[in-house]
Amino acid sequence: MKRKRRTEILINGSMELTGSWELTGSRNLAAQLAEEILERYDVKTIEEPNQGLVMVKVRETAQKSLFYLGEVLVTECKVQINGSIGLGVLHSHDRKLAYHLAVIDAAYEAGLKETADWTDRLIQEEAAYQKQRLAEQSGVLKTKVSFETMDEE
Repeated sequence: MKRKRRTEILINGSMELTGSWELTGSRNLAAQLAEEILERYDVKTIEEPNQGLVMVKVRETAQKSLFYLGEVLVTECKVQINGSIGLGVLHSHDRKLAYHLAVIDAAYEAGLKETADWTDRLIQEEAAYQKQRLAEQSGVLKTKVSFETMDEE
């Protein structure tokens, strides 16, 4: 599974917004996976979870040119496991989730044996998230007003 898809699943799945990044027994998937690694391996924090700014690059469709739309506030963290660096970045103020994402990313980069079992869990989380998202969309679509134009003859 590619890093982008994995990160989207972990962020959008059972995301728990908290203001603290200490590991307090959170029940979301990112916390569960990170805990598996933290219990078994020495995780060195290179950069503690902190806020930063990232430039947003956008492609203008008419001229197909790139330009910078502006900056987005993100929370980022870097950790190291067995010489492999993991990065956790998300558009949120959730320091704990940024830390968990960095630990998970480092575990994948290091090729740890625990990561082999995670793909099925991530796919299940993705399916649950998609189901929840479809339910929310269908609720919104029920309130959608349909405007039809009448042709004059």
